[in-house]
Amino acid sequence: MKNLAKNIGMLVITLLLISGLFVLYSKPTEKPESISLSTLVSQINDSKVKEITVDVDDLLIVLADDKKEKATKEREAGITESLKNYNVDTEKLKAVNIIIKDNASSSFWVNTVLPFLLPFLLIAGFIWFMLKQAQKGNSQALSFGSSRARMTDPKDKRLRTTFKDIAGAKEAKEELTEIVEFLKQPGKFLKLGAKIPKGVLLLGPPGTGKTLIAKAVAGEANVPFFNISGSEFVEMFVGVGASRVRDLFKQAKKNSPAIVFIDEIDAVGRHRGAGLGGGHDEREQTLNQILVEMDGFDTNTNVIVIAATNRPDVLDPALLRPGRFDRRVTMDLPDIEERVAILKIHAKNKPLAKDIDLRVIAERTSGFSGADLANLLNEAAILSARRAKKEIGMAELTESIEKVILGPERRSRVIDEEEKKIIAYHEAGHALLGAVLPNADPIQKISIISRGHAGGYTLSAPTKDKRLLSRAYFIDELSVLLGGYVSEKLTFGDVTTGASNDLERATAMARNLVTRYGMSELGPRTFGHKEELVFLGKEMHEEKNYSEKTAEDIDKQVTKFMADAYVVAERILIEKKIELEKIVLSLMEKETMEQKEFNEIMGIKRTESAPIKPDMDKPEPIVKPEVENAPSDNKDKETKPETEPVPNPDPVENV
Repeated sequence: MKNLAKNIGMLVITLLLISGLFVLYSKPTEKPESISLSTLVSQINDSKVKEITVDVDDLLIVLADDKKEKATKEREAGITESLKNYNVDTEKLKAVNIIIKDNASSSFWVNTVLPFLLPFLLIAGFIWFMLKQAQKGNSQALSFGSSRARMTDPKDKRLRTTFKDIAGAKEAKEELTEIVEFLKQPGKFLKLGAKIPKGVLLLGPPGTGKTLIAKAVAGEANVPFFNISGSEFVEMFVGVGASRVRDLFKQAKKNSPAIVFIDEIDAVGRHRGAGLGGGHDEREQTLNQILVEMDGFDTNTNVIVIAATNRPDVLDPALLRPGRFDRRVTMDLPDIEERVAILKIHAKNKPLAKDIDLRVIAERTSGFSGADLANLLNEAAILSARRAKKEIGMAELTESIEKVILGPERRSRVIDEEEKKIIAYHEAGHALLGAVLPNADPIQKISIISRGHAGGYTLSAPTKDKRLLSRAYFIDELSVLLGGYVSEKLTFGDVTTGASNDLERATAMARNLVTRYGMSELGPRTFGHKEELVFLGKEMHEEKNYSEKTAEDIDKQVTKFMADAYVVAERILIEKKIELEKIVLSLMEKETMEQKEFNEIMGIKRTESAPIKPDMDKPEPIVKPEVENAPSDNKDKETKPETEPVPNPDPVENV
């Protein structure tokens, strides 16, 4: 509204200025008086007329005193003849300056030709406009099946990406180096009868750099790079997707050697015959054309297709067979050393304070992808600008970690003193158990400030990346998850809904111990098989491949895991009541507690471990904090790594 009023005011002022200029520079015009020819003749005879201008039949008269008059003569006669008919004095008439304007040609066009020509011009213009629109529509219809791929020219140095611009992903780079060498020197491989893979499938979670490394392959090989998304092939008209695939490969062959990158290929490459959509489904037609172009009768070895997806389980088997996407490159989440390198790349153009330790940030960001780390530094830069700082400090980086995980702080949320105390005891219970239990992840920070949907949170993260998780780790984590629930019950004699998320995660973890990891008394086997509706990509139901009696035994084992974890949490919280009260008192006063202050309260003396190198054969044992009066029943437990890597649980416990 303020801008609208301002614009209206400026418009009014402009109009007033223009009007003033017109009034200032415009002279009032005197309207000539109309007289008859007889009067004009009398004035000429009296020598009062100085000049007469003849414009066809109109006479503009200027008198000796510069007064202007007008008259009209006879249409058929000239000015002299008309005046002689009224007995004008010939001698007096010679003294008058007579000016005759020749407007015959313009008058002819305006009065005669233009009224007939104008309609024809308007009709011709309308027809031309309609024809132009029709041609435009035809061109759009003809280009409807053209490829929408965007080509990156290798000569454009600004958009060129190489392997130097990508941190980590050592194994992926080695796999793709062969593709680069083939594009540079194809004869080297063809002489030995080698066939380079026609398709490379990049697998990995979102944000791990699949698109970036595909662009780096084109940059290293210095060849054109065609980039398109799988969803851009599909339209509401059948056959358009297949037409665009043909046009895409046609363009790539013209610019060969070239790389075609199809992002999110699962949009068109899903398993055929999923039960939804018949054989004429648009996605199936597009997929069929991709299969033919990659390994059909007409193939071109100088065009390499790179595709990316985070759902390889839903792809059609024909895509994955040798001759098509026969090479698979996994882009995994970065480890601690790779996270440090990624942070350094994204921090190049950002002014960092001298006290910043990127390794500490890397330790706290276990499970972060490259995109998460880039977002982390961007949030830290925004936060520093908001605080009017010229450099990004450690405080902004650590706060941005929590913002990326949970969301921004909600300090405006009004919490009464009693509820704040409950949250403090809840988070203190999580943190205390995480510090005492030897196999749990170290505590990084505790806060009772609301973030996102969480009333408070306890941030824990391993100091080293762990790919294999042991049974002892899960047992201790179950107790840590129940720490908030038990702390509330022991302190207030009641529990709140704040522990709902903890209970949900603990129950899921206990069930996985029984049904997926074979870590229960039921023995080394799995229970159940998950079925997915491929077309929707969502888990619909779980196939039950066990009896009702076994289902009852599974429930008993899950309950036993939860009950044992509850007993351990209750015993430790009772033994460490003094430390629990110290943590709560500090949280009620400061609302947040960093790792250093927490370790002082718990009496933890942590020894620094050597940094993990990506090429180490065996990782070093995890160095746990030395905690005074730690329970002896968990110290002697043997850590047995599993043969199948499992995902790290969420490092944040929240209310």
